[in-house]
Amino acid sequence: MNQNCLLFGAMNLKRDEIEGREIIEIGACDINGSMRPLFESYNPKRYIGVDIARGPMVDIVCDVSDLVNRFGRQSFDVVISTELLEHVRDWRTAIHTMKGICKPGGILLLTTRSFGFCYHGFPYDFWRYEIEDMRYIFQDCRIEKLEKDPQKGVFIKVVKPRDFTEQDLSGYKLYSIISNRRILEVTDNNLRSWHFKMMVFKQKLNEFMHKQIDALFSVR
Repeated sequence: MNQNCLLFGAMNLKRDEIEGREIIEIGACDINGSMRPLFESYNPKRYIGVDIARGPMVDIVCDVSDLVNRFGRQSFDVVISTELLEHVRDWRTAIHTMKGICKPGGILLLTTRSFGFCYHGFPYDFWRYEIEDMRYIFQDCRIEKLEKDPQKGVFIKVVKPRDFTEQDLSGYKLYSIISNRRILEVTDNNLRSWHFKMMVFKQKLNEFMHKQIDALFSVR
């Protein structure tokens, strides 16, 4: 998470939207920053951090697709997800789940990456979202804030209507960094392509080079 993500959260979720309310953060593991300390200072009734593996700020290990089964529909007043959506292979189910666990009148605040952002498979990286994608995906909600991140990302805050009728996303194509084009879904063939293998190789090479540089400077 970069500083722009933190600033977007701080500017667009106010104390009265958090205080005394049920909050869930999906993809909550603190890798390089978290909104949680700020929002917990607003005294929510409950703040739950979930992720697919244990780590800092993670209270419950749970896949995003299982959240409705785990917590029930319309369980949270605020749903937060920062820098997760690009990493979820089945993005439609992730969006469906986020909308499902959000109460009518509740808030969803999301950040994710856009075209031009490098491949970062931690452990996976599939999609890139643009302003027009978010506008389409959340046309069944009231969009309160939608803006670009200068560091090749997109931020959105929406309110789920009380008379919510979910948008059908089954035919919507999203740009995949795996295939370098807009597609309906990532297939196993996409993951076996040379394009994908080269991206993984370049990431591992960059990680190796950074470790070597860090080791060199630590010796000095």
